[in-house]
Amino acid sequence: MFKRFRIAAMGLGLVAASAMPAFAQGTLRIGMTAADIPQTTGQPDQGFEGYRFAGYTIYDALVNWDLSKADTIADIKPGLATEWSAVEGEPTKWIFKLRQGVKFHDGTDFDADVVVWNIDKILNDKSPQFDPKQAAQARGRVPTLVGWKAVDKYTVELTTRVVNSLFPYDMSYIFYSSPTNWEKQGKDWVKVALQPVGTGPFKVDRVVPRERMELSRFDGYWDKARVPKLDKVLLFPMPEAATRTAALLAGQVDWIEVPAPDAIPRLKQGGMAIVTNKYPHNWAYQPSMVEGSPWTDIRVRKAANLAVDRAGLTKLLGGMMMEGKGAVYPGHPWFGSPSFDIKYDPAEAKKLLAEAGYGPNKKPKIKIAISTSGSGQMLPLPMNEYVQENLNAVGFDTSFEVMEWNALVTFGFQPVTGEASTKAGTNGINISRATVDPYSAFMRLYHSDFVPPRGANWGLLKDPKLDELINKAHTSFDRAAQTKALADVHTYIVDQAYWVWIAYDLNPRAMSPKVQGFVQAQSWFQDLTPITMK
Repeated sequence: MFKRFRIAAMGLGLVAASAMPAFAQGTLRIGMTAADIPQTTGQPDQGFEGYRFAGYTIYDALVNWDLSKADTIADIKPGLATEWSAVEGEPTKWIFKLRQGVKFHDGTDFDADVVVWNIDKILNDKSPQFDPKQAAQARGRVPTLVGWKAVDKYTVELTTRVVNSLFPYDMSYIFYSSPTNWEKQGKDWVKVALQPVGTGPFKVDRVVPRERMELSRFDGYWDKARVPKLDKVLLFPMPEAATRTAALLAGQVDWIEVPAPDAIPRLKQGGMAIVTNKYPHNWAYQPSMVEGSPWTDIRVRKAANLAVDRAGLTKLLGGMMMEGKGAVYPGHPWFGSPSFDIKYDPAEAKKLLAEAGYGPNKKPKIKIAISTSGSGQMLPLPMNEYVQENLNAVGFDTSFEVMEWNALVTFGFQPVTGEASTKAGTNGINISRATVDPYSAFMRLYHSDFVPPRGANWGLLKDPKLDELINKAHTSFDRAAQTKALADVHTYIVDQAYWVWIAYDLNPRAMSPKVQGFVQAQSWFQDLTPITMK
């Protein structure tokens, strides 16, 4: 099946790539996994690939990410804010000091009023600039933010609903677009999408939906050390792995996300570099925990975890993954010391299913919502087919609900008891999750307060002990105490086998030897500013 899929897509890739024009030296051309250009108005869609290419390129957050190192997990650093702290004695209030002298691409100033205006556009549905599309992408990233006001021209006060010591991480996902440009575009976000204006290192020259986005260097960028060395970056949506591979081999792009595994030897023979690094990306099944779901039985969850031959899956992917052992990988500061060892043990999986009352005439029926491709989804069709064979071999009855990536993301923001889920009969979802920060890794996925649309606890998991452990992490202002609390959270969720953890992505990308100076950070996000073209 995988080979047939690859060959069919190859022809499409050659047709798509042949339409691409040539550009001058100093231009980097990238084939994305996304099926469309990510939303450009300030809060990207298309998952974290949207943030990678239409977020941190065009825009800045108050809190940015340090993507300059390959040998350590990326962490936050000052962005449009130079410093921040919780108010002593009032830990739900935060003061952010803003960077002075920052200019938007249109020459207008960034200040506290701009911050308030932009937060209104995603959280205040009574504001004239409110944009439901941006709100849909951003609201779940700042679930505890309930108040915002300008204190003076370069100071803002942000208030959280509960004590949240990890709140600065949340603010790394909110981007700031130019209010002046919104006015200039007739207060129409559709028009803004074609001519967006941010403060980031790149400005947008042209957007052609489903075809390309053209970025160019912003010479007036506030961080002089990160003014891009490139003249231009061209982004092309190419959801099929073989399409991307064909385009790179034909010299029509310089860089592709997620090359087809069986094409890696050919790419290397063609002089292409295959760049990888471990990073916080967890490819797993998130099960429904509602009454009547087979996943409510821990023996079923453990059986599924033990049924997957991850070594075989690694071979299928040409070595471009690490075997899943939990939400984060062994050696990560938050891994902890779980007693349940996630490994391949089909005999034990069959035994556990039998103890749970299942057998040849009564199989647990699981239906997983999956995507055809998309941001960070690796190669979902062949991977899911492989896992399906593993699960069925030990006694599961496994099927899929296949969706386009953005449709799956929308589905993931609907509670599992919703009409769409009930009609589909779906009791699991395969959206690869970022464990970039503590909120993304645990709070939004496992805490009972963060069911959709507030968070991404799609399966409606409710465990008071787990909630208590997560709360402890989010109310600890000491960094060492936070890390210990997060390790306790991870130990518990693995021992309860709350998900089926399958793979950690190695974030593979293939690029022409012309691409120089790229440092692959241990992050979903990457910095394009140091790159040059030889």
